[in-house]
Amino acid sequence: MNLNSIFQFLVPKDTKFFPLFEQASSSLVTLAEVLHEAVNVPKEERESYLKKIEELENKIEGITHKTQLELSKNFITPFDREDINALIKAINNVADNMHGAASRMRLYQIEKITKSIRKLTEINLEACQLIHTAVKDLQDLNNHASIKAICKKINKLESKGDVVFDRAVADIFENESDAIKVIKYKEVLSALEMASDRCKDVSNVIEQISVKHS
Repeated sequence: MNLNSIFQFLVPKDTKFFPLFEQASSSLVTLAEVLHEAVNVPKEERESYLKKIEELENKIEGITHKTQLELSKNFITPFDREDINALIKAINNVADNMHGAASRMRLYQIEKITKSIRKLTEINLEACQLIHTAVKDLQDLNNHASIKAICKKINKLESKGDVVFDRAVADIFENESDAIKVIKYKEVLSALEMASDRCKDVSNVIEQISVKHS
């Protein structure tokens, strides 16, 4: 039995932080689902979805704040304090960017949803589902192989998102003559692509935690 295993055996089972991580990652999946649904409904039905996204982003913000408060109150933590803070902030950053994409759709009154926008929301949804699975796997820090495989999938999705974004922007510049529309669509696409980048950040934090305790 290595030192990490001995330490994990001696430390009481965490009842504070893992439930908060799971609440945050579960809410993140729901947010990604609602965003993907929002871009697949008629414009007149979209507003209720966008409001729900705002509620979910606020919920995740609240979980982030609660996690940071728990850090200030608890001496014993399941892993390094800076890693706990990095993980919850990384999850919150994904939510912020997906909410940013939704806000831009509302603010710019985007009417036609392009295939690229739908594809990016699909990629982000899949990445968020994988994040939730990896977060649950963190409860057993011996799940290193499983976590590594999940993080690899998230990284591949981020690369796929980059390709979709680059092609979409090139297509806009080539086929859209209205400069205002170019700016609007690029802003929405950028927020969605940034969300996939932030998903990769989450996977990096999770993998680093797993490596430290493997």
